[in-house]
Amino acid sequence: MGFLDKLKEGATKAADKAKETVEVTRLNTQISGKKRDIERSYAKIGETVFQAYADGDLSAAEPEIQTLSQDIIGWQKEIAALEQKIKEVKNEKDCVCGKVVPLDAKFCQGCGHKFEEPVQPVGAAVTVVQANCPSCASVIEEDARFCGNCGHTLA
Repeated sequence: MGFLDKLKEGATKAADKAKETVEVTRLNTQISGKKRDIERSYAKIGETVFQAYADGDLSAAEPEIQTLSQDIIGWQKEIAALEQKIKEVKNEKDCVCGKVVPLDAKFCQGCGHKFEEPVQPVGAAVTVVQANCPSCASVIEEDARFCGNCGHTLA
């Protein structure tokens, strides 16, 4: 591979990373907006309850509290969906142990959990490469305790 080919490949990777960053930033902005909506609804619930208390009839606040609570639940679901989209854009998934692993990993590199169906990555994943698995020669992260491909226990 010539110098210009390597330069072109590097520029392509940089452009892909920039697109990923822009998309993640856009999704995070949407999440922030929904969190502000939730905070405003919490404040409105508090005002509604206080006003009903001051009026001596707490049951009068119930319809508005139910509506605001349903809105909050809807926004929380939207936030969860946006956070999932961020993971997809970054080609990542969560393990049951809480570690974030590459989307195409068959095993968690932290706890060795086997993923049932590996999901095909959307784009090129960026990971820190430090070593290869002694069993299958797959690339592993520096802090991995298990191989993400074959599940081999690492020292």
